[in-house]
Amino acid sequence: MNGASREALAAARESLDALTDNTSVDATKLAEELAAVTGLLHREVSLRRVLTDPSQPGEARAELAGRLLRGQVGGETVDLISGMVRSRWSQSRDLVDAVEELANTADLTAAQRSGDLDDVEDELFRFGRIVASDKALRAALTDRSASASAKGQLLHSLLGGKARATTERVVTRLVTQPRGRSLEEGLESLSKLAADRRERMVAVVTSAVPLSDQQKQRLGAALAKIYGRQMHLNLDVDPTVLGGIAVQVGDEVINGTIADRLDEASRRMAG
Repeated sequence: MNGASREALAAARESLDALTDNTSVDATKLAEELAAVTGLLHREVSLRRVLTDPSQPGEARAELAGRLLRGQVGGETVDLISGMVRSRWSQSRDLVDAVEELANTADLTAAQRSGDLDDVEDELFRFGRIVASDKALRAALTDRSASASAKGQLLHSLLGGKARATTERVVTRLVTQPRGRSLEEGLESLSKLAADRRERMVAVVTSAVPLSDQQKQRLGAALAKIYGRQMHLNLDVDPTVLGGIAVQVGDEVINGTIADRLDEASRRMAG
């Protein structure tokens, strides 16, 4: 993607991250709904052109998307798509590609929450190797005369119960809705999304009072140094934390005052 589409996709990714950082959001359901919207926009060329028409105000495009989707998908999906069509897109197809990426990212986020993301990344890699070495399998999965249902059944026989559910879902979507891409290209894209998601860690930070910008920057930088990965802070305020702070990164919970934890972080970095 270039120009306006690249900026629009970056904004959409941020919106998805902000939404899925809330653990009450069902990321798997969100992925399914975004995948359904991808299919709709792929089939309905005139619709996606209207939703990306730069001559129409962004708010008007968002209202149209809301009217079409409300009642068909959940409110989170409606909000995401409405926000996306408010943005400018260089080509109407870029919108479809972006929604599809968000669907896959939401599924990978669900795998990350359940601790399965490393396995999913490995399974995508191994499946790609299997396809590359088995010409008959690749032919069956890319046969344009075969129905989506038949391809889905074949994949289920290969992956069902043997791979993570997320792996089966994203691969099935790729095979049954290739949208002009090669199987190898699609698998490579999925593997890259999984790798990018794995490098992003989320720290759930609970404090007695809202943290200042400086405190957030210091804490984020210290945690990134400790864990060696980009760190997103998901902030919550709980007055019962009596002037201190609690930080949860994955299964690890760190309790203590802000000053104590930052001092300890500094010592660990120095040592």
